[in-house]
Amino acid sequence: MAVPKRRHSKSRTRKRRSTYYNELEPPQLMECNNCGNPKVMHRACKHCGHYRGRQVIEPSDELIA
Repeated sequence: MAVPKRRHSKSRTRKRRSTYYNELEPPQLMECNNCGNPKVMHRACKHCGHYRGRQVIEPSDELIA
């Protein structure tokens, strides 16, 4: 198994690791069929609690305010 001959500096390591977050795409949003608010795809709506036409969670008052 290969072993590094010299240690990589902290800045070199951090530069390599930082590129991962630049390549991530923002989550895709869609309109909720029940209330019309934007929601993340394949997740229950935070505002009304519906997913695929059914009430799956109770909406909390904190998110609406």
